[in-house]
Amino acid sequence: MRIDGKGRIDRSRPIGFRFDGRGYQGFAGDTLASALLGEGVRLVGRSFKYHRPRGVLTAGSEEPNALVTVRSGARAEPNTRATMQELFEGLEARSQNRWPSLALDLMAVNDLASPFLGAGFYYKTFMWPKAFWEKLYEPVIRRAAGLGALSGKPVEDRYDRAFAFCDVLVIGGGPAGLMAALAAGRAGADVILCDEGPQLGGRLLNEVEEVDGKPAHLWAADVAAELAGMDNVRVMTRTAVTGAFDQGTYGALQKVSHHLADAGDRPLETFWRIAAKRAVLCAGALERHVAFRDNDRPGIMMAGAMRGYLNRYGVVAGKTVAVFGNNDDAHRTARDLAGAGMHVVALIDSRHDAQNLAGDVPFYPGAQVTRGLGRQGLEGIALRLPDGREERLAVQALGVSGGWNPSVHLTCHLNGRPVWNDDLLAFVPRDGAVPGMSVAGAARGAFSTAACLHEGAEAGLEAARALGRKGALPNVPQAEDTPYRPGRLWAVAGKGRAWLDFQNDVTVKDVKQAAQENFRSVEHMKRYTTQGMATDQGKSSNVLALAVLADATGRGIPETGTTTFRPPYTPVAIAALGAGAQGKGFAPQRFTTSHKATVERGAPMIEAGLWYRPSYFPRPGETTWRQSCDREVRMVREAVGICDVSTLGKIELFGADVGAFLDFVYTNVFSTLKVGKVRYGLMLREDGHVMDDGTCARLGDNHWVMTTTTAAAGLVMRHLDWVKQAFCAGMDVRFTSATEQWAQFAVAGPKSRDLLNGLLDAPIDNDRCPYMACGAVSVMGVGARLFRISFSGEHAYEIAVPARYGDSLFRELVARAEAMGGGAYGMEALNVLRIEKGHITHSEIHGRTTAFDIGFQRMLSDKKDFVGKALAARPGLVDETREQLIGLRPVGAVKQIPAGAHLFEADAAPVRENDLGYVTSTGFSPTLNEVRALAFLRGGRARYGDRVKLVDHLRGVETLCEVSDPVAFDQEGGRLRG
Repeated sequence: MRIDGKGRIDRSRPIGFRFDGRGYQGFAGDTLASALLGEGVRLVGRSFKYHRPRGVLTAGSEEPNALVTVRSGARAEPNTRATMQELFEGLEARSQNRWPSLALDLMAVNDLASPFLGAGFYYKTFMWPKAFWEKLYEPVIRRAAGLGALSGKPVEDRYDRAFAFCDVLVIGGGPAGLMAALAAGRAGADVILCDEGPQLGGRLLNEVEEVDGKPAHLWAADVAAELAGMDNVRVMTRTAVTGAFDQGTYGALQKVSHHLADAGDRPLETFWRIAAKRAVLCAGALERHVAFRDNDRPGIMMAGAMRGYLNRYGVVAGKTVAVFGNNDDAHRTARDLAGAGMHVVALIDSRHDAQNLAGDVPFYPGAQVTRGLGRQGLEGIALRLPDGREERLAVQALGVSGGWNPSVHLTCHLNGRPVWNDDLLAFVPRDGAVPGMSVAGAARGAFSTAACLHEGAEAGLEAARALGRKGALPNVPQAEDTPYRPGRLWAVAGKGRAWLDFQNDVTVKDVKQAAQENFRSVEHMKRYTTQGMATDQGKSSNVLALAVLADATGRGIPETGTTTFRPPYTPVAIAALGAGAQGKGFAPQRFTTSHKATVERGAPMIEAGLWYRPSYFPRPGETTWRQSCDREVRMVREAVGICDVSTLGKIELFGADVGAFLDFVYTNVFSTLKVGKVRYGLMLREDGHVMDDGTCARLGDNHWVMTTTTAAAGLVMRHLDWVKQAFCAGMDVRFTSATEQWAQFAVAGPKSRDLLNGLLDAPIDNDRCPYMACGAVSVMGVGARLFRISFSGEHAYEIAVPARYGDSLFRELVARAEAMGGGAYGMEALNVLRIEKGHITHSEIHGRTTAFDIGFQRMLSDKKDFVGKALAARPGLVDETREQLIGLRPVGAVKQIPAGAHLFEADAAPVRENDLGYVTSTGFSPTLNEVRALAFLRGGRARYGDRVKLVDHLRGVETLCEVSDPVAFDQEGGRLRG
């Protein structure tokens, strides 16, 4: 289907590619869509719901039909628009949403069942019988969902992210964008020009017209060359600006190597965050179709796209063609087709007063296409003439133009609403919708080339002048200035299904049914019918659907309104948004200074936050983790144990107002803390729920050290920064994270003081270092910090040294502990020790618990204000019937308490309605010789001694448990204070 003498591709460079396993040939400069059309392939996909045959509809990123999967294996990329995929040697593409093949899709049986699958059928069908949902409906829906499919394998492509800054960002490289960039660039502004295509020029590349006395595409090439030679202008092709955000920030997706057979070390895509002082939107306009019966046949496409494929790629969708429209742009398509020697069977214009602008082609003013004939490809069309007579014409391709919609999407990303223009029969941008952004050209409703050139030049210069740049308006070249006169035609009346949203199979009847069933709001209609919810986001169908809804409800289109346009403008891969966050980039490995020594001892490592910490330290003869864990617990209780706690967040605070600052951050008072002392503190979020707990030590008058839980170190640091800026900006407070600068080790057990006195240059005793004391010490000549605190409930200390000494100190501590009958202990033993003592971690303060829930309500000071104080006092957060922290021990025949199990009254059925609480932490206590757990139970503090039923449906465990105080060991605290 190549047309000799047409197109701007390089026919001297043939390119081989494959589609659905069959080999084809295109040329350099082709897209996959143009190459398939050139090879006579019209059927490229199937629709989502009814699996109807679909062909290429457009020539740009708004394409709803020609979605394919390119490449294979782990590199397979589904839902790639064939209209945007540049051809390269060896390209492999597969059609989607069909089985077993594209030509014979057995799922097309859905089309026969269409009377039962209309708008909203899922809301009515999948409600009953109730038992069918999990066993039938959900599995079937999940298998049917989606178009293309990912491989399920780890992605092999590399993605990147980058940042850019400029004075003026020009979005779109068509005639308006070229002039805007030229004007701003010549004025001396730093300019970034982005266009989603591989070369600048926009629609000028698709037209047979002149600009400044030369072919439009050559004029565009000259301007592009000038821009490329300007040091203050950066041209970014293959880059779609996908979103407008606060403070002049724009997201942009650059397709770096989608067009290359071998990307080398290049990323596949780069996601840019562009900070621009001013922006000029020159995104052009999108053509819409007209709905009529069977208007979805392969071979029917937008008239502008048909013209573009002819002039840019030298291909057509059929040997005999017709054009149907309601505006003069359809005449341009018929003119260009006839001029290329094509057999134009008819030019059909729905306007009764239209004049033939296409030359010597059969002209049907006032007529309408009522039906597309054929199944897997268009074979003919049916016409309704002005006098009511019907006529049929044999054609293989039909170009349809229902008018143009300005690309207003980015102007709506900050909640701006577009304005209906009744002369253009389209929505246009609202002025000032995005601060710092102006709109020019077709995106603003100026559809002639001359108007686009003039508006672009003015907008570019205005943006530069707003930043203090000086410049003159460039000479605006002479170009086509034909007025745009659309006719009002949305859908052709008649029987049968007339399609609006091609991908989601939404018809005119569906929208009318939504209105009839009182889904009259445009947003309700959208969700009821799925109109505009496809991957193209309704770019070509939204206005048609709104017009049909307006007519069905007796309202005008302005009163009906439009749906909300949100980022991204075109689909963006999650891998691009999260570039660098694959593998270790997503979860980087953080090792403590004791890591090497720990691994040498055979300890299995587990992730805690992003840190790797030892689970337990096996010894010869121990065959299970429980044996090692029980030994380590007894070792801490009877001798001495060493645990690396360097992963705890450490934040150093300086300044005269730190005490007052901490008073506002913590629920309890810290300003009264004396130098050389440590205090336990609790932090709340603004909503009154617990955020984190930890200790804070005062090392000097203006020097404090805060510790946080491992998982919340970053969260707390961010919280402090927010509190400082939002509430305490005038305070003399500075803080910095010092987590990695200090290696810190817990020394716990009855012999802990003896062990430390063998290392410290100045021995300590209970008077010099009582419980909750801190201070500077010297360890074998090295300056260190010592804290008398305990997470195990034992007489314990934490000693911190500069990180470079961490490995040697750990080895020394463990060697001395082993000589005293102790040794290193890991996370499993640490967990058991703290459960015995009733100490909480983020298993208990998991984001929806309050100080009241964990029994810490007395820590909420009534003498001062603090973050979360007001909302923590809400009646619902201090209700005695809330789930409260308790201890549990099994008393039934089954001696298991799995974490995550739920609690019920002993005689109640274990169903959701009877749920009383859940288990958060559990472990076997060798100290108490029984399983112990921490849990939350409704009204739990008043139920000590009661028995409740524990049920774990997942693991099949059911037993009776006794409710007890969370503190099961040394409730008086004599051991840790002794």
